[in-house]
Amino acid sequence: MPMPRKAQVSKHTNGHYHCISRAVRRAFLCGVDKQSGCDYEHRRQWILDRLELLAGQFSVEVCAYAIMSNHYHLVLHVDYEQSLTWDAEEVVKRWCTLFPPQALKESDGEQFDDEVVSAYFARLAADEEKVVLWRERLADLSWFMRCLNEPVARQANKEDKCTGRFWEGRFKSQALLDDAALISCMAYVDLNPVRAAIAQTPEDSEFTSFAARVETEKKLSSKPQSQWLLPFAETKKTGKPQATQNTHVCLSISQEEYFELVDWTGRCIRDGKRGAIPAHIQPILQRLEIKQDNWIDGIQHYGNHFYKVVGIMRHLLEETERQGQKWFKGQSAARLLYQ
Repeated sequence: MPMPRKAQVSKHTNGHYHCISRAVRRAFLCGVDKQSGCDYEHRRQWILDRLELLAGQFSVEVCAYAIMSNHYHLVLHVDYEQSLTWDAEEVVKRWCTLFPPQALKESDGEQFDDEVVSAYFARLAADEEKVVLWRERLADLSWFMRCLNEPVARQANKEDKCTGRFWEGRFKSQALLDDAALISCMAYVDLNPVRAAIAQTPEDSEFTSFAARVETEKKLSSKPQSQWLLPFAETKKTGKPQATQNTHVCLSISQEEYFELVDWTGRCIRDGKRGAIPAHIQPILQRLEIKQDNWIDGIQHYGNHFYKVVGIMRHLLEETERQGQKWFKGQSAARLLYQ
């Protein structure tokens, strides 16, 4: 039964969420439409560019993504506490970056100098009600998704020379209650092209966070695609933290350990057989309270196993009580997959 978003997403608290948006009537978001012959591959970059902008302004961080032909997956971390550290002017600057005020828009080639802009921001920062409202929105999952989907829909409709809905409806979301749920969901998202037989291995896939992280690891480019992704706890090669003290991390494992786990899982799924879990993979699963024998099945059928919430059984029961529900889909899967 449908539930209001405010019941699913805990406001004023930090949390991880899996979000999905799908194009309406199986319309092509990206890729080549075989029926019309139109190539929409460039739209993937629209989403990546928008994600990078939003991740820099919202207190919502991107853990993983996969952009498919008619839908996309995101794993997001809502960091409400970070938004409380911003002063009023910081809130105003971030909001105005996303929604430039009409008063500062250029007219007849006129450009406003820094003093005029600073004075305008200072006047806005003095309005306490606006600052409170904008701070709330900059830490809001629904506002993040709205600011992602609306511009993409407008661009796509303009390109297609049509009007009306582009997205199937509001985005779908799952609450990820613990590290076991988070790594399961991230692996599921990063392995989307492998399960769809678009790519042989995770590193061969395009427009996934896994491929972006691997590319950055190889080339160490000046502006890597994964620069705005939430980092892992450490880099195994150096033993040094990948994130600074002021930055949150995806998981309490190294990026290389995540690469090994997802790459091995993707090869098993692509080969159509379970395979034996290598010795170096076992400790990762043990630390995250995941049952090794059911890992592959859990990732391969993740979309069928869980619905609104994902997590270890005790966390599922706590969330069920918090939301005033009697039951959530996924309890049987949680018993099988997680310790």
